[in-house]
Amino acid sequence: MVQIHPRIERLQPYAAGTRPDPGIAAIKLNQNESPYPVSPKVEQAIRSSGAELLREYPDSGCGRLRAALSELHGVPAGAILCGNGSSELITLLYKSFLCENDTVAVPDPTFGLYATAAALVGVKIVSVPTDDDFRLEPGKLAEPSPQAIIIANPNAPTGLYVEAEQIERLLNDFRGLVVVDEAYIDFVPEGTSVIGLTKRYSNLIVLRTFSKAYGLSGARIGYAVADERLIAAMAKGRETFSVNAVAQLAAEAALTDPAYTSLTVERINRTHEAFRAALTDTGWRAWPSFTNFLLATPPSDGPTAQEIYQRLLDRHIYVRYFDAPRLSDKLRISIGTDTEMKTLLEALSDAGA
Repeated sequence: MVQIHPRIERLQPYAAGTRPDPGIAAIKLNQNESPYPVSPKVEQAIRSSGAELLREYPDSGCGRLRAALSELHGVPAGAILCGNGSSELITLLYKSFLCENDTVAVPDPTFGLYATAAALVGVKIVSVPTDDDFRLEPGKLAEPSPQAIIIANPNAPTGLYVEAEQIERLLNDFRGLVVVDEAYIDFVPEGTSVIGLTKRYSNLIVLRTFSKAYGLSGARIGYAVADERLIAAMAKGRETFSVNAVAQLAAEAALTDPAYTSLTVERINRTHEAFRAALTDTGWRAWPSFTNFLLATPPSDGPTAQEIYQRLLDRHIYVRYFDAPRLSDKLRISIGTDTEMKTLLEALSDAGA
């Protein structure tokens, strides 16, 4: 019998969220996807390329895309590495900079994939509790003396944002690896990315994705920005052709249409605020998140979060329920179209919530 590695035997896989069965008309608000189509420029680029794009191997180095990102962020192309979504890059940075039994400090709660990826390579996660309102003091993550710190900013599943100044204070005091995952940064009004800090702090890695604001979840493409020495190290361990040709083409085209991306973000943010106001009017507590989702607790005199989750599933409305400490009495709800959120509010009323 073939032996399975003990780490794999023990591993609890990351739960990506329930998907509707094929052919089911559903409202899918559980994976923080964009409710709007991709930019017309993306669609046109893919249509124009045709099936011929699939015949040859893609550019392993994502040269054109990195050049476009270099211009966008004002950093050298050599300071950027593209990957098969942020998920590949998270695993890659563990493999590149951490040894077995090293520790990584993360807020509690946060994105579950950080722990799953750590378990794959024998890295230990130290969870540092956020306060009663899920707010994070970045400096507390350094207290366990970890080799690395990961901050999702805004955080998932809470949606709360840490100011760039707080992260810079952490960088001034902590000499280990600091990873800031900015998957949702585009939804923060006047929010400041810390990508510019990678020029001054050689221990900082910033992760970004095309899955959220750009609406390219299905393309699976993200990128890391860091000191060129760190990027070169990560590039050594990366799968040779991990970013396929269609994904590269889609991301390049998306970057040429910033007006469309801004409009999409504005629409989502508007719907977010309207939905949050309507939800709180019915007795829910909803955290003031800066993302394309919100975390909310139903009224205590009605059905539980888990019961509501199931009742919504019965109506083919998909939201996210986490059976985990501090989250089991809450639902995470992605922001869809105005029509979808109205339908959800009606369904919640019918469910007694």
